[in-house]
Amino acid sequence: MLVLNKTIIVSNPSLSGKSVLRGSAKRSNQRVVMALKATIFKARLQIADMDRDYYAEHMLTLARHPSETDERMMIRLLAFAHNASEQLEFTRGLSSDDEADLWQHSLSGEIETWIEVGVPAEDRVRKASGRARDVLVYAYGQRTAPVWWEKMASVCQRFDNLQVFFLPADQCAQLAALAERNMDLSVTIQDGHLWLASDRDNIEVLPQRWK
Repeated sequence: MLVLNKTIIVSNPSLSGKSVLRGSAKRSNQRVVMALKATIFKARLQIADMDRDYYAEHMLTLARHPSETDERMMIRLLAFAHNASEQLEFTRGLSSDDEADLWQHSLSGEIETWIEVGVPAEDRVRKASGRARDVLVYAYGQRTAPVWWEKMASVCQRFDNLQVFFLPADQCAQLAALAERNMDLSVTIQDGHLWLASDRDNIEVLPQRWK
C-alpha cells in the first residue's frame, strides 16, 4: 500500500501462480489470474463535515475485490467520508483476514481507528475492540443485519470503544448507483446526515446508530 499526497493506493489482489507453466495449464492459470484482479475506482471527495469541523479534499483510489459488490465498495467510501482524516486509509480489505476495511494508525504504529463494513463475526469484533482505540461497524443487509444484531447486541455492549451503525437497503442502493470508475463527489455532513452529490445525482444517507 502506498500513501502519497492524500492519495491512497491499494494494490490489486490477485492469485500468484507458479513462475513456469506449460501449454493449456499456463493459459488456464492466466485466465484465473486475470479474472481475480481487482477493479480500480478513483474518487475525488470534497468533504464538509460540520459535525467534526473537518473540511478537506481527498483523492482516493479504491480496489474492488472480485467478490465485492458496488454496494459494499460505496459503503467503504461512505465510511471513509464519515470518519475522514489524513491518516485514515483503506486496507487490502477482503484480501486479508487480519486487517480492517479501513483503519488509522498513530505515529507510533498503534491502531487508533478500526472500521468494519458488513456483519463481522464475534471473534473479529473482539479482536478489533482489543487492538484499536475506536472500532466502528457499518452493517448493511435488510435481512442479514437485523439477524446479526439480535445475536451480537449483548456481545457488543461489552465493548465501550465500539460503535455500530446500520444502513437501510434503499440508501445502500442509492449509494451503489453513484459508483463509477471515476467519481467526483461532494459530501456534506451535519447532525449525523450525509449528503452526497455528483454531477448526475444527489442522495441523503442517515446511518442508524445501533450502539
